[in-house]
Amino acid sequence: MCDRNIDIEVRLLASYTHELKADYLRVEGDDPWTDSPFDWIRCLRSGQIGKIGAQLVARWCTEKGLTVIPSGDTQADRVINGKRVEIKTSTRWKTGIYMFQQIRDQDYDYAVCLGISPFDAHCWVLSKDVLRRHVIGKTPQHKGKAGSDTFWLTVDPDNPHEWLSSCGGALASAYEIIRNW
Repeated sequence: MCDRNIDIEVRLLASYTHELKADYLRVEGDDPWTDSPFDWIRCLRSGQIGKIGAQLVARWCTEKGLTVIPSGDTQADRVINGKRVEIKTSTRWKTGIYMFQQIRDQDYDYAVCLGISPFDAHCWVLSKDVLRRHVIGKTPQHKGKAGSDTFWLTVDPDNPHEWLSSCGGALASAYEIIRNW
């Protein structure tokens, strides 16, 4: 009987948090992620966000009628319509940018960079040649000798690099690039 009373008291206490949460969120400022369908993703570890991003891209492509299979190795995430694809995911930072990390020169044909905002998503499809011209070997993620194999791509979706203009941006544009491989 005592355990049951604890459960009731805990539930009562928990019910108060719903009222308090709104007050504290307002005090801290407006959170653009409030009520976002993607809010739960940004709170996860980066490895989990990457896995979810790969699953989202695979599902999106499959639903659009494209052929998607696992790559079978760690050099790429998926094979989409016959092309080996590495998928990078970033949630939008408070500064408004996406930061696609851990970009490596591995065995893939394209990198699909999925950017998730509170109520929007962006997607760039980058060939290996484009990555080598603008990212790989150009924007090291880590300093020093040991950090020369990973690179990152910073994108402001409101003002993307000019060289990204032919690589997508909107989901529909990215899909057209993938569909036409």
